[in-house]
Amino acid sequence: MRSVIKPSAYFDSVTLMLVQRDVRQLPGIEEAGAVMGTDANKELLRDAGLLTPEAEAARPDDLILAVRATSDEAAVAAVTAAETLLTQRRETAATGTYRPKTVGTAVRTLAGANLALISVPGRFAAGVAKEALAAGLHVMLFSDNVPLDAEIELKQTAVARGLLLMGPDCGTAIIGGTGLGFANHVRRGTIGIVGAAGTGIQEVASLVHRGGAGVSHAIGTGGRDLSQAVGGLTALAGISALASDPGTEVIVLISKPPSPEVAARLLGAVRLARKPVVINFVGASVAGEGSLHGAQTLEEAAHTAVTLVTGQPPRWHRWEALPAQEAGRLAPTQKYVRGLYSGGTLCYEALVLLHRYVGPVYSNTPLDPGYALESATRSHAHTVIDMGSDEFTVGRLHPMLDPTLRHQRLLREADDPEVAVILLDVVLGHGAHPDPARDLAPVIRQARARARTAGRWLPVVLSVCGTEEDPQGYETQVAALIEAGAMVQATNAQAVRLAGLIAEAAGSTGSTRQAVEIPAPSPSQPLPDASRILSLLHGPPRVVNVGLDLFAESLAAQGAETVAVDWHPPAGGKQKLIDLLDKLNA
Repeated sequence: MRSVIKPSAYFDSVTLMLVQRDVRQLPGIEEAGAVMGTDANKELLRDAGLLTPEAEAARPDDLILAVRATSDEAAVAAVTAAETLLTQRRETAATGTYRPKTVGTAVRTLAGANLALISVPGRFAAGVAKEALAAGLHVMLFSDNVPLDAEIELKQTAVARGLLLMGPDCGTAIIGGTGLGFANHVRRGTIGIVGAAGTGIQEVASLVHRGGAGVSHAIGTGGRDLSQAVGGLTALAGISALASDPGTEVIVLISKPPSPEVAARLLGAVRLARKPVVINFVGASVAGEGSLHGAQTLEEAAHTAVTLVTGQPPRWHRWEALPAQEAGRLAPTQKYVRGLYSGGTLCYEALVLLHRYVGPVYSNTPLDPGYALESATRSHAHTVIDMGSDEFTVGRLHPMLDPTLRHQRLLREADDPEVAVILLDVVLGHGAHPDPARDLAPVIRQARARARTAGRWLPVVLSVCGTEEDPQGYETQVAALIEAGAMVQATNAQAVRLAGLIAEAAGSTGSTRQAVEIPAPSPSQPLPDASRILSLLHGPPRVVNVGLDLFAESLAAQGAETVAVDWHPPAGGKQKLIDLLDKLNA
């Protein structure tokens, strides 16, 4: 085992995990770590058997490179390779570009800067967001693990200043045709989206594009925005902005079921929009009335919105599939659906829709706490897993970037004689894996071949969330996955239905699940003033990127005016000094 400590050498987490992934693949390497020297990261190294005395002594702003190898030569080569990869990343990021040290300096550097995209570690994110709001910037806060009280304070500040604060934990937005975070490349159009659901926004936006219409803007809110504590502050601001935006004709609102109070408030607000509004509270039923249209699925939300705008229902490509024929090829032991999802909202929709075909489904994010898996690493009966949840992503890349864990799990599920069908999602777009089908197709072939060797037929059903304009290319991805033997469906809802019908034909019994009750609209309150948000929507955003270089690179590829801040943790990441600075600045 060998470790190297680089004092005061900060790199963002995605850069380090990409290097870590590449080093793990080198000859003779059993395990590798590339992390900053925080206490939490040291625990990850300890769990992996990589915590050397030198690493134990590292400071929070020190870089730790650690490897365990079959030989000292392999370990030395791996550490050298890691250093080279990091040097190349830093040189690429710095080529010909001035990187200011603070948000304030960045605003002075980029004339007309109007949006901060923040993706620093959660414990620092609120401070950076405060700095951005103070500088008059709208904010997309990608960072998660931001305390709830900090979120409430930030959003109240944003509302008071007429600014838009998307997040925390906001993974997707589209502003003026520019994708922020994980977003698909869709044509401009007249359908606006407000969503507390990252892959929900991606699914609807992609289906709108493939249905012949386009997206004006997509405003992400963060997953907690529609809780009673936060009160839907960002959602209300987004609805107000899109209601006032002359380029938006139809509004789509997407989320898991909100708290009853917030749901009533939102239903009251959309009545003031004076535009058609399509609502999909996944797992809840919203009654249509006047210009309000309820949708049961993300697919139905996109279908309704496109029809309202174009006057014609969209026609997405349909691939023929015969569930009874697939079920007839299964062995008697094969009974269960196993879903392995990278998108949290797509996973949630799968749990809701599968119920009618197979009954309750086990998960690490279950609809009913009684169906929580004892361990997310072991399936039981019908199981659908969100592989983007914390238990799979601590110290690792999200599966939309690095699908290694999902591929390993797919092969384990394929070896289970009780598995009747495997259900997957593939998410394209800016920030995602550059070619997911290239890596997934051989795994699907291997899984089906292993099942055949054991005398079993194994259907693999999936949907691809994306467009032909995405960097990965929708049609190219679909063709590669079909050629590998997958049964590709146009939408997540269609893929779930097909998997459910196969399991139902194989003997599973569904049941009716009571939809979440949505209360009547509360008395309409005036929508918040959206004039400053409208100025953001009227032109391409000019972005101050603080955090992941991945996002700055994505923005540059889209032609967006961007300045990247050379951000480092304040006070070297030492919490006592940070607390002291906060008191001095209070």
